[in-house]
Amino acid sequence: MSWIALIIAGFCEVLGVNGMQRIATGKKISGFIFLIGGFVASLNLLSFAMTTIPLGVAYAVWTGMGTIGGVVVGMIFYGDPADRKRIFFLSLIVVAVVGLRVVAS
Repeated sequence: MSWIALIIAGFCEVLGVNGMQRIATGKKISGFIFLIGGFVASLNLLSFAMTTIPLGVAYAVWTGMGTIGGVVVGMIFYGDPADRKRIFFLSLIVVAVVGLRVVAS
């Protein structure tokens, strides 16, 4: 159950980051809703997940998901470049997060 909460926390972090971008592009009301709602949910779920998942693993997975999600949202919705180098380095983060999950079993 903790791993499910941690994964959902990662997605909620992406919502919060998306809220920051929405605020920056002038969509203030919806941006603040995404920002506050996303980060409040994310931090609560992360806190719950850390009751059974070690701090270092939980935080690394959470930030990895946020990083990957933020970059992918930027590529899809905000016109950020999607070149091979960026995708290669994102795949390294994915490998690291999966590796932490495997060794934390």
